[in-house]
Amino acid sequence: MKDIAIYGAGGYGREVACIIRRINEVNAEWNFIGFIDDGVAAGDSTEYGKVLGGMGFINSYVEELALVIPIGNPSVIQKIIDAIDNDLISYPNIVDPDVFFLDSNSVKMGKGNVFSPKTLVSCNVVIGDFNLFNMNGGIGHDVTIGNCNTFMPNVNISGGVVIGDRNLFGVKSTMCQYLTMGNDNQVAAQSLIIRNAKDGFTYVGIPAIPVSKNKE
Repeated sequence: MKDIAIYGAGGYGREVACIIRRINEVNAEWNFIGFIDDGVAAGDSTEYGKVLGGMGFINSYVEELALVIPIGNPSVIQKIIDAIDNDLISYPNIVDPDVFFLDSNSVKMGKGNVFSPKTLVSCNVVIGDFNLFNMNGGIGHDVTIGNCNTFMPNVNISGGVVIGDRNLFGVKSTMCQYLTMGNDNQVAAQSLIIRNAKDGFTYVGIPAIPVSKNKE
């Protein structure tokens, strides 16, 4: 079994601890050693494990360690990745046993992605690095997804969509087929994207419209 830690001891981090346990019930793969958190004192514990330390702990770790980064804010994920300079740290894809791939052989993905239960991934899908797919979501055929995107529960991405980097899709939001989304956008809960989305906006409504420019 390989040692693995989770960056973030909050709700999403604890959910991922449950996913790791579920993976091990099918195939004993991971030895979960604890959480990494810059805002919680080392030695504190959750019901799923103890907090080992923060960024300093990761960058000074002297053995090989797999790391998962289930942080809901895409820009924070990016900052964490940029701050880690330890070559012994690796970033596996964590896939719950209840994720369904229509054709796993046609799906390409990078590293550090997390797939929560009941996610459906169609065929001919390309996924980059450090994307988070929460529960009950759907990714349609021929979709391309960049890096550090967060998909909250019940998000649906229709076929042929192209998504850039560091976008946040709120609960039950939907993006219609063959559209593009740039970078650094936020889509409010239950919003419906029916037009191409630019960079750096918050989109709200049915249909969704850009209501504000996000801070750089």
